[in-house]
Amino acid sequence: MRPGLIGSGKTCRTLLGLFLLAASVVTAHPGLAQEGQRLHALTFLDQPKYGPDFKHLDYVDPNAPKGGSATYAVTGQGDGATFDNFNPFTIRGTAATMPGVFETLTVSPDDDVQSGYGLLAESMELAKDKTWIIFDLRPEARWQDGQPLTADDVVFSFNILKQKGPPVYRFYYGNVTKAEALDKHRVKFTFVDGTNRELPIIMGQLTVMPKHIWEKRNLEDPLPQPPIGSGPYKVLSYEMGRSITLQRVPDYWGKDLPINIGRDNIDTIRYDYYRDPTIAFQAFKSGAVDFRQENIAKNWATGYDIPAVRNGQIKREEIPDATPYGFQGFAFNTRRAIFADRRVRQAIIYALDFEWSNKTLFYGAYSRNRSYFDNSELAATGLPSPEELKLLEPFRGKIPDEVFTQEYQPPKTDGSGDARANLDQAAKLLDAAGWPIVNGKRERDGQRLQFEILLNGPSFERVALPFTQNLKRIGIDATIRTVDTAQYDNRTKNFDFDMVVIRIGQSLSPGNEQRDYFGSQSANEPNSNNLMGVRDPVVDALIEKLITAPTHHDVVIATRALDRVLQWGFYMVPHWVSKVTRIAYWDKFGQPAKRPDPTFGIGQDSWWIDPVKVANLKQSHAIEQAQQAQANASSGDPAEQKTEAPKTDTPAAAPPSTQDRGQTPIYGVLIGVVVGFVLGRLGRKK
Repeated sequence: MRPGLIGSGKTCRTLLGLFLLAASVVTAHPGLAQEGQRLHALTFLDQPKYGPDFKHLDYVDPNAPKGGSATYAVTGQGDGATFDNFNPFTIRGTAATMPGVFETLTVSPDDDVQSGYGLLAESMELAKDKTWIIFDLRPEARWQDGQPLTADDVVFSFNILKQKGPPVYRFYYGNVTKAEALDKHRVKFTFVDGTNRELPIIMGQLTVMPKHIWEKRNLEDPLPQPPIGSGPYKVLSYEMGRSITLQRVPDYWGKDLPINIGRDNIDTIRYDYYRDPTIAFQAFKSGAVDFRQENIAKNWATGYDIPAVRNGQIKREEIPDATPYGFQGFAFNTRRAIFADRRVRQAIIYALDFEWSNKTLFYGAYSRNRSYFDNSELAATGLPSPEELKLLEPFRGKIPDEVFTQEYQPPKTDGSGDARANLDQAAKLLDAAGWPIVNGKRERDGQRLQFEILLNGPSFERVALPFTQNLKRIGIDATIRTVDTAQYDNRTKNFDFDMVVIRIGQSLSPGNEQRDYFGSQSANEPNSNNLMGVRDPVVDALIEKLITAPTHHDVVIATRALDRVLQWGFYMVPHWVSKVTRIAYWDKFGQPAKRPDPTFGIGQDSWWIDPVKVANLKQSHAIEQAQQAQANASSGDPAEQKTEAPKTDTPAAAPPSTQDRGQTPIYGVLIGVVVGFVLGRLGRKK
């Protein structure tokens, strides 16, 4: 399940792990499961957390003040480094970060990601046999140009995304046969059959576009000007490729809905784009950026020993993360002939010394990624259960024998840097695969075993370099190539690479999106998420078992079976996983008394700007400036008697000075930091 599917094909490839819906059987709350009865929410559990008469979410303050502003950094390489247009539905170019501009039929709060509550839809009607669903739209829903939002907009959005949107939409909506407007405010989706139990919630996650505007455009073309949405924020200003500022819509049609009360409190939100994450970090410490999700362990361990942290102006927290992590690693492009043999891929995996990297580079912050569904009950552990074996036995002889006899665990070392034992195992595998040593290099039929690791920024170079050094010891020439955003995007969407770093985010309810991640059909579809090129009929069959599983228990069993086949397929060199979310922020925000429970998110769209805290920060900064000026004057050096705020290197966009700190906001900041929107690759932990 992939909630809130919105963004370019590259954005969809972020796979960030924010795909957070759980279980597998769509039901209504008790007494409302009959055909034609109205539902206020759809859920994969026995019932949604909030009933039909709820007043607001538990983790918001309904009296939260509105106002203020904040600045966030869109950091990174690849998609997060810049933007060149405003069309989040095309694979051409890179769209700007615009959380809160577009809306979906339903929405999932951070404390009940298993459910979808009506947003654009006031209520839903679900067929008893799950073969169709009707969404009753809110008559008061409006586009930001004042036009009413209707069923025609919904039907148009579905059809155009399926026909001309990124490939992921065709896989995601593959089992939907028809969308039709029953009247101005009622839209019906009909399914192939009732076996795909996640389809009702999938349709609730449909992003709706204004037909009267987009029907005059080609969805596949980049959009040079900001779009019109229906959400609580609109684009106020921008500098193409450098920054974008969103403004809260004061007369937003949905501001008084129970699902929205206490949220979207900040008036203006500025996103500054940084090509260099190091400069982005310095911008945060200088006060040019207000919030940071820290994904680099070294920064967290050593980079925050600064006065602003010691005196409490910057707050730091580690928040337990209950979301499934998915899988991150160096991905093999199995379309390449050198990676066709599973033994070669296994040998290369032996060359990554995670324990040394974790000790030396990451300050012991991580554990090893071992499952495509890590940090969830879906992860395969131990030996297959009898129920799993029932699914796997028909494929005996077509999948690795280890699936039946061993628990998958990545290779381990003692962390000393001596990976000799693992490299010996790798050498034996390469010999058995027909790649002997010839003049110190692995060769077969005159061809050397060599490949390139393609990166879109420097962050992973410190991990890739020792990896390539170990590969060299076993006769494999691996080089590292770091390229700019445009070249990286073009090469990855066309599968023109040997090895790249990817993170495949997973949800608590895997389903249709697995076809896009691992299905044979997506392997040759440009811009799909199947970067590894998995083309295995067994994987295809297990994905279909997962999608059509009738109960949550059956989903778990099918997912674990799929996980085992993927694990032993050696499609990626496993990286690492963290069980906490690390955040740092300047002390200018007010927060509700409680956070979402469970912690599927930190509920940051319920924060607000506290004017008293902003004033305190300004006063502290003024005192610091005066003290610095006095110190400079005492030194007798005229060149140092300046009172200007210290400057930092400029990012892709020039940030406001520290004197402006406290005049800036926050909505969906994690989306901005992790890469704009939902999905992602910048969420990779380094």
